[in-house]
Amino acid sequence: MEQRRPGVGARARYWFDTTLARGTSALVGWLVVVCLALVVPASAVLVWTAPHAPATFSGKLARVWRLTGETLRLGGTTGTPLRVLLSVLLALVALVYVSTLVGLITTGLTERLIALRRGRSTLLEHGHVVVLGWSEQVFTVVSELVAAGANQRGSAVAVLADRDKTAMEEALYSKVGPTGRTRLICRSGPSTDPAVLALTSPATAHSVLVLPPDDARGDADVVKTLLALRATQSGDGATAPVVAAVRDSGYLLAARLAAGEHGIVVESDTVTARLIAQAARRPGLSLVHRELLDFAGDEFYPASHPSLVGRDFGDVLLSYGNASAVGLIRDGVPWLNPPARTVVGPDDRIIVIAADDDTAELADCTGLVEERLMAGPRPRGTRPERVLVLGWNRRAPLILREWGRNAPPGSVADVVADEDETTVRTACDTGDAGWTCVHRRGDTTRPETLSGLDIASYDSVVVLGQEPRPGESPEEPDNRTLVTLLVLRHLEQRIGRELPVVTELTDDGNRPLAPLGPGADVIISGKLIGLLMAQISQNRHLAAVFDELFSAGGTQIHLRSAADYVLPGQEASFATVVAAARDRGECAIGYRGHADAGRAPGYGLRVNPPKADRRRWTTGDEVVVIAGDGHASRSVPRSRDPRHERHDGADRGDRLGGDARTGDGADPPTR
Repeated sequence: MEQRRPGVGARARYWFDTTLARGTSALVGWLVVVCLALVVPASAVLVWTAPHAPATFSGKLARVWRLTGETLRLGGTTGTPLRVLLSVLLALVALVYVSTLVGLITTGLTERLIALRRGRSTLLEHGHVVVLGWSEQVFTVVSELVAAGANQRGSAVAVLADRDKTAMEEALYSKVGPTGRTRLICRSGPSTDPAVLALTSPATAHSVLVLPPDDARGDADVVKTLLALRATQSGDGATAPVVAAVRDSGYLLAARLAAGEHGIVVESDTVTARLIAQAARRPGLSLVHRELLDFAGDEFYPASHPSLVGRDFGDVLLSYGNASAVGLIRDGVPWLNPPARTVVGPDDRIIVIAADDDTAELADCTGLVEERLMAGPRPRGTRPERVLVLGWNRRAPLILREWGRNAPPGSVADVVADEDETTVRTACDTGDAGWTCVHRRGDTTRPETLSGLDIASYDSVVVLGQEPRPGESPEEPDNRTLVTLLVLRHLEQRIGRELPVVTELTDDGNRPLAPLGPGADVIISGKLIGLLMAQISQNRHLAAVFDELFSAGGTQIHLRSAADYVLPGQEASFATVVAAARDRGECAIGYRGHADAGRAPGYGLRVNPPKADRRRWTTGDEVVVIAGDGHASRSVPRSRDPRHERHDGADRGDRLGGDARTGDGADPPTR
């Protein structure tokens, strides 16, 4: 077939493109040609049509040259060829000078704008919060810091990560939303480089948060970042408090040494495992944890009220109308749920749950207590428990050990996972003969695997996402978890019973997709750690508070039947519940109504209600209390002054019997 010959237009465009490809000289040449082709004819028309045009042809040409030179800034001098040449030369020199100056200014501004876009300028801030690293927690941390700074003028959050500055800003603003008074500043570069780290001015910051990267070597990067922070310290050693997180306990000691005495390192896997284990034994507890960790609700704050000095802590419990007292800070050490007869010292601060750090108001609520409606003590059942664990990941051994420490004797944990039996048995071999672990190998996403189980016999079910295999998407664990939940939901409908299910997810965006009942316990591991780190960064004393609450024994958060505190079917104030809990050696901080347990967004949970709040209590209602586990004695600060605790004759006589107003039994040992 004969090839069609290109047309004239195509050949002309090709020739033009070829000349342009020769470089700058060709571009300048074409610019000169085009300008002369436009300016010279237009100048000639103006000269020939002018009323006072020169009579001679040479005069008209000279006028055309002068007009062309003035238009193109080429001098336009007439006369001898030498004068014309010098005029053109001077005009070209002026043109080159002006063009070079404009180019240099443009280049400088462009480089400055590029540097700003890359986030390589030094912050001149004071009292800001620095977030180092980029992981699943960054959006939660920044959101909580923005909420914490909502009532503070001039607050700022600086994020440093080895990512594009513009991409970070777009991602943060899309996930976090409006930041209000808080300014969000992004800087780009590796946080393990001290020179780059200095851009965030960590020495003048209020606090520094180090997030673990999502990859396998994230903990090692956290240690390197902490070492880089030490390298940026000034000569006087001044540095901002540091809050970091590691996943592997093997890096915990190294991270604490690198963070120094002012640093706090959170072991994220252990904290997550403890919360999952606690929620497995007390359904609905994750809702309380999320409420206390979220700045949008009520949180822990230290409060100082001189009028309470010298009074018993039991009296302090009923001294706030809109806040819930839960402990003391003595010599810088938090002490949760101290005995009711503990005397508040002049240097003590009271730990309260309140809407904000300045909202706790004193109010005598003793007149709201109705003792006739307070229920008497009821024996607690200690029957063995059965828990079903579906799936296996690196946190599964920690979850089983934490669950087994508080499980009643004879309890059983059935593990169904596509995991080697030796691995499961080794993880469950804790030397505690009080509970047993049974392993059944199988794929939890297959209906036939779960159909062979007696689902109705379990007290709770824990669904874990399997670790992604090499080459798999990071979303694969949540995908498998959602499929497992679908199969489990189908079995629940078949047996006609809704089981308490505790689900672990990695992406908060998958929470609405999970086929779970209203108010079910969902642990978003990354979000949970982000909330915890944000809380500790704003108040370092909370690190010891949460460490105690999330521990395997000692003082914890409990959900207990409201019938243990008030008479069912009666209308009573929350102050009555607080007084009843005080007599049991506990601090009541809220309740969960059975009638609203399935309604969003609170699912019946009310943390820190007003003491004057009245409601009709039913047998299905639960009271949220901070209390010991019932068999471990409470710990106190090392420096506790014995003079700050009352020891009258009645107290001494009842201590061995476990007087309710003195706590869980014997005088707590010092730490």
